Amino acid sequence: MEEKIYKYAATCLFGLEKFVGETVDVLGYKRLETIEGRVYFEGDITAVARCNVNFRCAEKLFIILDEFDADSFDALFEGVKNIPWESYVGKTDAFPVKGHSIKSRLHSIPDCQKIVKKAIVDRLMRAHKVKTLPENGVRVQIEFFILRDKAALMIDTSGAGLYKRGYRKGTNDAPIRETLAAALSLIARPRHDLLIWDPLCGSGTIAIETAMILQNVAPGKNRSFLGEEYPFIPSRIWEDARREARENEVDTPYEVWGSDIDGDVIKLARANAEAAGVKVNFFQMDVSDIETHGKRGTLICNPPYGERLMDIADAEKLYRVMGKAFRRLENWQTYIITSDEYFEKHFGREADKKRKLYNGMLKCNYYMYYKKTPKAF
Repeated sequence: MEEKIYKYAATCLFGLEKFVGETVDVLGYKRLETIEGRVYFEGDITAVARCNVNFRCAEKLFIILDEFDADSFDALFEGVKNIPWESYVGKTDAFPVKGHSIKSRLHSIPDCQKIVKKAIVDRLMRAHKVKTLPENGVRVQIEFFILRDKAALMIDTSGAGLYKRGYRKGTNDAPIRETLAAALSLIARPRHDLLIWDPLCGSGTIAIETAMILQNVAPGKNRSFLGEEYPFIPSRIWEDARREARENEVDTPYEVWGSDIDGDVIKLARANAEAAGVKVNFFQMDVSDIETHGKRGTLICNPPYGERLMDIADAEKLYRVMGKAFRRLENWQTYIITSDEYFEKHFGREADKKRKLYNGMLKCNYYMYYKKTPKAF
């Protein structure tokens, strides 16, 4: 019998769609469409496990059950009711509903939630031939996404966001999300023959994600997913995905460092790296003392923006210190993310390239320095 093909939606932070799409390609599934913050693709049921386990830059993975026009509450109700929910939600299962509506007539999220819930209840009660739905069994998370009056009804297979790898036992006050940290490293193209160093490492996320990339460690191999509880998803695919991930790891030597002026966060970083199963050389050091140590390498860092850590004046002073210190690293590449629009002025050099990214809701630029002849600002 021919394997059923599902449509999937992988969500991500704005600017990371490229990396999510590339993972879809590597895993052998068919990309369909990319919009801001979402990548759509097709695949069999194995995609649920293999993508959840292997996505470095996606936030969630959804199975799309149906898509239809929904320019009125009646259209939304009928469209939802036509979906065979009984194939996914059992008689006692819980099925909470949440969602988003963008540039659509149905803009009230609470009203949309009520309509979707009512339609599912109506369908399930008829299909299961029951008068009550206790919702005390498996939790099947339903999500709707209405864009320009077209609704997509989906099931969340990830549960907790995919940035929650499970290794971060402690953090500093403003930790970077793991998915964004992985993207910063991927953009910098880490190599096994170059030192990769985060000189403002905090609790170590960028350095740890870089080490995982260099070892090809699947970010989700040691965590659980909501989809593992769903009866309609075969349990074997999760076992197969984790076994495949372990077999794909590489043992090539690499060198990743992380340093910070705060000795307490260095202790956190070491504990996090140990939990992640990767080797990173973490040590205490002021960024102003940075030197090449006779090596060639790449710096990747996420300094304070003056938003949650430091005030703006202190952040600008740090950027000036960084600019002076980093000039000592001849022929090194440098990658710095910040929301400060005047970063180049404070740093003292114009970036060779800038890339717009979002750190949570903060609009940032990723400043890239890789040319041998620096341009003064």
